[in-house]
Amino acid sequence: MNPTIELSVRAEGDVADEIIALLGTAGFEGFWEDGEYLRAYIPFSKWDDSVLALARQSIQSYAATKGIHEPRIFIQTIPPRNWNAQWEESIQPIQVSSRIVIAPSWRPIAVEPGVLLLTIDPKMSFGTGHHETTRMMLTLLETRIREGSTMLDVGTGTGVLAIAAVKLGARRAVGVDIDEWSWENARENIRINGAEGTITVYQGELGDVPPGSFDIVAANIQRSVIEPMLPQLVARIAPDGRLLLAGLLASEAVAMRAAFREERLVIEEECTENEWVAFALRQA
Repeated sequence: MNPTIELSVRAEGDVADEIIALLGTAGFEGFWEDGEYLRAYIPFSKWDDSVLALARQSIQSYAATKGIHEPRIFIQTIPPRNWNAQWEESIQPIQVSSRIVIAPSWRPIAVEPGVLLLTIDPKMSFGTGHHETTRMMLTLLETRIREGSTMLDVGTGTGVLAIAAVKLGARRAVGVDIDEWSWENARENIRINGAEGTITVYQGELGDVPPGSFDIVAANIQRSVIEPMLPQLVARIAPDGRLLLAGLLASEAVAMRAAFREERLVIEEECTENEWVAFALRQA
């Protein structure tokens, strides 16, 4: 096992949410809100002076934009430890909507008739249902999936959206993620949910998914990734299909609406939870 770099910054509430998004673009992969501190983690193998400089610059720019005092950054190296065991202990079942419950395999629960149980073992991949963006995406998804639909999940993480899609009636779902860890985790969750025959997951970028269009295209990723990818996402939408986007801060909504107009996308539904916003879009 390899050591991990921990970056700590004093940030609570809405500030923490926005700094998480900024540090995500700098390569940090895990976050923990510890009282008044936000702790962010990145593998030692991916850490260098350029990452630190980007993290500092992002936080400095954010503080200047908000007119707040720049929070101090603390860096330490964490010895190898069983992160999975610590992470698993923190994951509890959660009801994300009237029809969907998410629970890890090590905390089995019974659900009411008509309620879908998604068994998701996260293993540090994003998508447990505990974050606002995942909950909003599932809510948008469940009202738009039709029996026999097809779905593409870009940045699939745990595979939770693709798994939800097939349990809601989709005949086929495809996921893709650049991270090998997420690719492996998604495949495990697909197997746990008995969905191997209906979901295919690729490791790589959107261009690595074979050509084809989908009734639902979903991307729960930060704005810095979504915005330049918009033309590629739109190209994958089937006629009368929908594009679902999350991972976006509410403060970024104005800029994203302008980007949607550039791509001739019409907002069908917009929802917010705390500092996050999600969109359901159709082509004009």
